[in-house]
Amino acid sequence: MMKDDRLEQADRWSVERAWAWRREIGWLCGFNYLPSVAVNFVEFWRGADFAPEVIERELGWAREIGFNVVRVNLPFVVWQAEGTGLLDRVDRFLAIAVSHGLGVILCPFDDCEFSGEPATPGPQPDPVPAVHNSRAVGSPGRAIVEDPSRRPELETYLRAIVMRFRADSRVILWDLYNEPGNRMIFRSGRYESYSERLEQASLSLMRDCFAWARECAPSQPLTVAAWSVPGEGTSYATEIDRTALALSDVVTFHAYVPRARMEATIAALNALKRPLICTEWMARSLDSTIAEQIPLFRETGVGALQWGFVRGRSQTWLPWPDGVSGTTKIGEDGAWFHDLVDQTGQPYSPAEILEINAATRSG
Repeated sequence: MMKDDRLEQADRWSVERAWAWRREIGWLCGFNYLPSVAVNFVEFWRGADFAPEVIERELGWAREIGFNVVRVNLPFVVWQAEGTGLLDRVDRFLAIAVSHGLGVILCPFDDCEFSGEPATPGPQPDPVPAVHNSRAVGSPGRAIVEDPSRRPELETYLRAIVMRFRADSRVILWDLYNEPGNRMIFRSGRYESYSERLEQASLSLMRDCFAWARECAPSQPLTVAAWSVPGEGTSYATEIDRTALALSDVVTFHAYVPRARMEATIAALNALKRPLICTEWMARSLDSTIAEQIPLFRETGVGALQWGFVRGRSQTWLPWPDGVSGTTKIGEDGAWFHDLVDQTGQPYSPAEILEINAATRSG
């Protein structure tokens, strides 16, 4: 994993500061969260749909399991429509999370517009039957990312969020942009791709995000995860991924891969000499399993946040469409793809809960 010093910003955290943060935070083990009643992140955060009682109940299950961190995405369109209302709901979410022993990672931007439709601030449609994450929308949305005239609005949005929570100890990490340049669209039984133009626009926006956030001087580190893992070939080889790794204070990455490839990924990223956190992983049908990889993450000290917690309207227990990540080995055995418990808190696999609990309770 090559390091390109030309990409680094002058005020990027030093390696020593990054490791001091890691020693203070400890080993992170958690999940990416959508409440079971939310079909996407707009429905999660929209004022008319925000469900603190559901969040309270579901994060209570997380505490019982032993998790200590949760990652959530934020929607630009809700901020546009409701302004400080969104920030007030983030504040309430932080209060609920910390009451259950969970630090929070906030992610303001996201290119995973799997629905193929732009985000809207009104009531969200029901999920498409049998389609994984069928109503996922971007923040701000791919068309806005590509429109240079909208960049000032995006700057205002990011600065508003970071300034509000820049000294808040409940926020432990800023994950500025989820999967910049992700062009996938999920349809029934297949996937499609958005325009290639997105990639350069996303790269530009990601660079701006780091610059804007650093000017806000947050107490927390900044990161964007490297995420491109082809079925074959070198992982994290895109310009977006290489730039994300070079600009991040702590290294984050996504990897839905079997244990052997995860071991190789960790070894490669360790060359960067910074703390590592895998902010998306766990897809049972792709051999990315809790039984094999939670012990690996614990042994190596690499933070681990699996995709999904409660089976719900996002339908992420269903498999990705055929062809994603160069494989069709998904969902063949009827197993849940992501997610850990159902809407009553009952686990998909009690053995998985025991594995997580043992890892998080051990020293």
